[in-house]
Amino acid sequence: DGASETASGGGVYYGGVAARRLGAAVAVGTQLREEDFGRLEEMRREGITVYPAPAAETSGIANYYSSADMERRTCVPIGFAGAIRPEDLPIDWAHAPGSADDTGITAAVYAISPIMAGEVTLPLLARLAQRGPVAMDVQGFVRVRVGDELLFRVSPQLDEALQHVTYLKVDRAEAEALTGETDLARAARVLAQRGPREIVLTESGGVTVLAEGQLHRAPFRPRSLAGRTGRGDTCFATYLTVRLSRSPAEACRWAGAVTTLKQEIPGPWQGSPADVEWYLAAMA
Repeated sequence: DGASETASGGGVYYGGVAARRLGAAVAVGTQLREEDFGRLEEMRREGITVYPAPAAETSGIANYYSSADMERRTCVPIGFAGAIRPEDLPIDWAHAPGSADDTGITAAVYAISPIMAGEVTLPLLARLAQRGPVAMDVQGFVRVRVGDELLFRVSPQLDEALQHVTYLKVDRAEAEALTGETDLARAARVLAQRGPREIVLTESGGVTVLAEGQLHRAPFRPRSLAGRTGRGDTCFATYLTVRLSRSPAEACRWAGAVTTLKQEIPGPWQGSPADVEWYLAAMA
């Protein structure tokens, strides 16, 4: 509608802050131009440990929304930091995770949050999966730079990549394109057959989760869409964080609540678990 803004973004930003505010210990490995390192201070102030690596460019995209519910968008690449290098991550690859000789970080979940194809390689994905459960946003294998556009193109490596993924995040448009199904429940089951144990599927109206053979749904009820950007990242990070200690059904409920509250205000979610408890009680 003629309005625009420039802001920090990406899964490590929106998702990292949400996970930290829900009580998780969060470490972020990322690469960007050294001139942009200052953007990482916001995450550090939230209590996130950040491991930056220099790159020639900072990955970035311009989102052009073309529908009232902001469900459909055109994405234009404005920078690409290149593939994530294993040696830049705070991981001791030489030793087993948690062993006496392991001097790196061991995570309960390794969440991969690329904004376009090429940032995450199949070898890196496989190595992370050997260390623990991997969570991945599928856009890292389907949002491809073609000239001055980011287009939906399924990587020939996607099927192999999904074999290493425990938690998979997709949105409605991606799910429909990947499965040919417009029904979200059927789409989630088709995706689960390709390897991931749990599917987190977002759309404008809410989140659908397929886990342990059961479907769970939670609505988004924002009073405005001022903070629409970062919806999926926030939802996925919330689900992963709550899932560490609660059932898929509870994690889905919390994901719906946090994402509702986040969409009302631009930037990463600034609430607390108490805010979520209050919201869920009010909606009961």
